Amino acid sequence: MTSGTPLPGNPLSLEQQVCFALAIASRSVIGLYRPLLQPMGLTHPQYLVMLALWENEPLSVKELGRLLQLDPGTLSPLLKRLEALGYLERRRDARDERALAVRLTPAGRDLRARAEEIPPAIVERLGLPLQELQDLHRALTRVIAAARAAGASPAEGDRT
Repeated sequence: MTSGTPLPGNPLSLEQQVCFALAIASRSVIGLYRPLLQPMGLTHPQYLVMLALWENEPLSVKELGRLLQLDPGTLSPLLKRLEALGYLERRRDARDERALAVRLTPAGRDLRARAEEIPPAIVERLGLPLQELQDLHRALTRVIAAARAAGASPAEGDRT
């Protein structure tokens, strides 16, 4: 279909809504992560913070928020909880005293070995071919880019 082409049938049918499919898929997949993350004391948003740090440590709070597409009001409690768990520390950046640098602690670095078991476990639980999941990831990345180009802000979707 092209822009401006009407959807067949009822355009307000719940089953035809992209937002509905994305919301259900998101909740369902995140639900698969819960039992894998629980033994590590992590929630899914905290896991995303750890993934960003394992890949890019150290990061300023601002850089971390940009990577995760989270506003400071959402990110700050996640960082405080991870700091209380002993997985990271926040310190003033030596290069810029106004910025907080986020670094992993030894416990946070050690947690990575356990976390490496999660992606293959998720693929196994989904039971879908890896190529199909990679294609889905590429398609979702295009959807995110299209939504951004249309003026959507990542944080806007959660406000009521």
